[in-house]
Amino acid sequence: MTLRLVAAKQMFRMMCMAWPLLGIYSTAQAEESAAKTSAESDEWLVLVSPFVWAPSMNGQVALGGVDAKADVGFHEIFNNLNRVFMGNVEVTNRTWGFYLDGVYAKTSQSERAYGQKIGLDITQSTLTGGVYYRVYEYALGGNTVFGEPRTWRVEPTAGLRWTRITTKVDIDPVGFSTKKKTEWTDPFVGVRMQADLTDRWTLSGEADTGGFDTSSKKTYNAQAYLGYRTFLFEHPTIVRVGYRVLAQEYRSRDFTGNTFKYDVTQRGPVLGLSMRF
Repeated sequence: MTLRLVAAKQMFRMMCMAWPLLGIYSTAQAEESAAKTSAESDEWLVLVSPFVWAPSMNGQVALGGVDAKADVGFHEIFNNLNRVFMGNVEVTNRTWGFYLDGVYAKTSQSERAYGQKIGLDITQSTLTGGVYYRVYEYALGGNTVFGEPRTWRVEPTAGLRWTRITTKVDIDPVGFSTKKKTEWTDPFVGVRMQADLTDRWTLSGEADTGGFDTSSKKTYNAQAYLGYRTFLFEHPTIVRVGYRVLAQEYRSRDFTGNTFKYDVTQRGPVLGLSMRF
C-alpha cells in the first residue's frame, strides 16, 4: 500500500513538472503557426496571365466626315480579326495588389454606305494599370490543391486606362482615304470578386466603369471566368475560360475639322491561364 502511495506521489510530481513544459510547447506551436500565417500574408506573389480574346465589335466610327458602322459579328471575327492579344501581370501579398492589363486588337471590314464601298480598319491598344485592396474575405472551409484556405473574396479597385486607336477609312470608287490616330487616358473604379467553388474550381469576376467626361464620354469593362487549378512546370496555375466586354466612347476633332467619334463595344469569349511565381 505504501509503495503504491509513493508511486502515485512520484507520478503526480512528474505531471506537475510536465504541465508547464506542455504549456510552453503549445505556446511555441501557436507562435510558430501565427508566424507562418503572417509570413504567408506578407509574401509577395507574381501572377502572369496570357489570354486569347475573340471579340465581336459593334458601334459607330466617324472620321473625315464619313460615318461608318463598326459591325463585326462573332461568326465573322476570324475573317475580320487580323491580330489580337490580351495579357495580365499582377503582384500581390493577398491583401494589396497591383496589376497591368493589356489588350491589342486589329480588325478590318468593308461595308456599303451612300452607295459606295467603304473599308474600315481599326487598331486598338489598351493598357490598364490599377491597385486593389481585399476588404472582405469569407472562409468556405477546406483547402485548395495549392494548400490555401477556400474563401470568397471582395476587392475594390481603381486605376487608369490608356487607349490608342488608329482608324483608317477607304472609299475605293472615289479614291478617298483618311487615317486618324488618337489616344486618351481615363480613370476608373470597380470591384473584383473570387470564390473557391471546390479545391480545384474557382469563379472570378470584375467590373469597372470610368471616363467621367475627362477624356472619353463613357467606358466600362466587365469580365467573368471559370478557372481550374492545376500545376504547370511545378508552378501553381489556373486555366481559365470566360467572357469579356469592353465599351468605349470617345469624341474629338480630326484634321478636317469634323468630329472624330469612336463609339464601339467589344465582347467575346476568353481562354487563357494564370501562372504563379
